[in-house]
Amino acid sequence: MSTLTSAVPGTASPVSPAGRPRRRSGSGRRWLFTLAVGAIALLVNIPLFNAILVSFKPNGEIAQNPLGLPASPTLDHYANVLYGSGYDFPRFFLNSTLIALGTVLLVLVIAIPATYAIIRLGFGGSFILNAASGLRLLPAIFFIVPFFLLFSLLGLQDTIQGLIAANAFLNLPLAVILLASGLRDIPLEIEEAASVDGAGVLRTLLSVVTPMLAPTIVATAVLVFIFSWNDYLFALVLSTTDATPVTLGAANFVTSTGIRWGDISAASFLSTLPPLVFAVFAQKYLVSGLSAGAVKG
Repeated sequence: MSTLTSAVPGTASPVSPAGRPRRRSGSGRRWLFTLAVGAIALLVNIPLFNAILVSFKPNGEIAQNPLGLPASPTLDHYANVLYGSGYDFPRFFLNSTLIALGTVLLVLVIAIPATYAIIRLGFGGSFILNAASGLRLLPAIFFIVPFFLLFSLLGLQDTIQGLIAANAFLNLPLAVILLASGLRDIPLEIEEAASVDGAGVLRTLLSVVTPMLAPTIVATAVLVFIFSWNDYLFALVLSTTDATPVTLGAANFVTSTGIRWGDISAASFLSTLPPLVFAVFAQKYLVSGLSAGAVKG
């Protein structure tokens, strides 16, 4: 007597001709995807890994074996960065912190009400969003000469305030685009209910919209902080001594006698820690904020 090969729906899973359950291909695809992402992440971070290795190598070993593991690890390069004469790392670090935090604050203060006016109040319509997108696509070097001339006339050359204004101008379009995506996901009925209860536009924005927009706001703040911290071009042109950030300060190790690769690598690694830690702790909000508006149910 032949065995029953078909099962009643809902009572048993299909079997292969050999009598074994069929393997799901989803797990295999997941492993392949994980391996691909891991390989890409490894390739992208090779410069960072190499900089960390070089920062622990003596100068002679850097020239002989720039890509290998340090045979005689040393902390001399970090000592030169933190305590060496002629390189004021604490001041550079403070300048970068003030510039990045000031840029985040200024961008959010302008972008949140501006985005609300565009999306909810119809101010400017889609023209402003399209203009913001086009402005964000322009390279930063396009604005260097106008900013240099303007800041020279206003006395903002080589000041923290000037670099905050320059970075805010560059990152404001990105903030408006991200906040617009998050704001569209907030049901309009909630704001209408607040209006019925007597809340005005400003009260609705501050008490209703802003708390619900928190994940997107945090994601925007993280990206603006990272972009402002990593800025090199504006710092190179608009600062000389007083407002020098860490990204530009590392260039002080390029001297007339040679390039101090170990010191540059140590300074570069130390300068990457704040945005890296900031992004790790805000990862949950970063993912949810960047995915706002991506899926429509």
